[in-house]
Amino acid sequence: MTAPAAPAAAPAALTPLSRLLALGRAETTLLRRNRTAVFLALVLPFALVGSLRSILRAAADHTPGLDVDGNLVTSAMGIVLLVVVYTNLTTAYTARRNELVLKRLRTGEAADGEVLLGTAVPSIGLALLQCLLLGVGGLVLLDGLRAPANPLLLLAGLLLSALLLTALAALSSAVTRTVETAGITTLPLMLAAQFGSGLMVPLESMPDTVANLCRLLPTTPALQLLHIGWLGTDGTGPSAGFAGTWGEAALPLLLAAAWAGAAAWAARRWFRWEPRR
Repeated sequence: MTAPAAPAAAPAALTPLSRLLALGRAETTLLRRNRTAVFLALVLPFALVGSLRSILRAAADHTPGLDVDGNLVTSAMGIVLLVVVYTNLTTAYTARRNELVLKRLRTGEAADGEVLLGTAVPSIGLALLQCLLLGVGGLVLLDGLRAPANPLLLLAGLLLSALLLTALAALSSAVTRTVETAGITTLPLMLAAQFGSGLMVPLESMPDTVANLCRLLPTTPALQLLHIGWLGTDGTGPSAGFAGTWGEAALPLLLAAAWAGAAAWAARRWFRWEPRR
C-alpha cells in the first residue's frame, strides 16, 4: 500500500527586499529598451562637464580660493543625480502610470512605497555608479583634486539627494499628463537646482543675501553635503578635516533629512495612480 503523498510545500513568502529587487529588475528591463532615457542617463551628464568647467573657471576669477576641480566633481555628481534620478524617474512614473503598470502592481503584495521605490531602483543605482566613476576619474585625471575629506558625509549626501529627488519625481509626475510633457514639468526644478543649489554657480560666488535664500531651496542642503564631504568646507576656506566637517555639515544634514521626509510624505499623499484625463 503506497504512502499518501506529502502535501505540497507552501511558496515562500516574499520579503519587502525581494519585492523591491524584483520590481527593480523589471524596471531595468524597461529602461534598457528606452534608448532616449538611456542616452540621457549615460551621455548627457558627462557632456555637461566641459561647459561646467568653463563656468567654474570664470567664477574663480572673482571668487578667491574657489576650488575649481573639487567643485567640478561635486557639481557633476549633482547634475548626474538630477538628470538620472529626477528627470528620468518623472518620465518613468508617468509612463508606467499611463500604461496602468503601477495600478496593476498596486493590487499585488507590494505596498505603495515599495512600488514607487522599486521603480526607482535602477535609476538610483545607475546614478550612484556614475557618481563613483566621476569621483574616481577626477582623482586620476585632475592633478589638483584632493581626496574626499569625509567620505561618510559624501555618501550621506548622495543617498539623501537620491531619496529627495525620487520623491520629487513622484510629485512631478502627478502634474505631468504625458511622457512628452515631462521635459516641461521638470524644467523649473532642474533650473532652480542647477543655478540655485550651487551646481552651475557656486554659492560662495553669489551675494550673501542671494546665497542665503538659495540655501533654503529643497535641493540645496543635500547637494551641499557633497561639497562639504569632498572639500571639507562649505565655502572657499581651508578644509576642516574629517572631524571638523561634522560641525559644518550639521545644519545641511538636518535640513536635507527634513526635506527628504517632507517630499516623501507629499509624494505618498498626492501621487496619482490613475492616468490623467
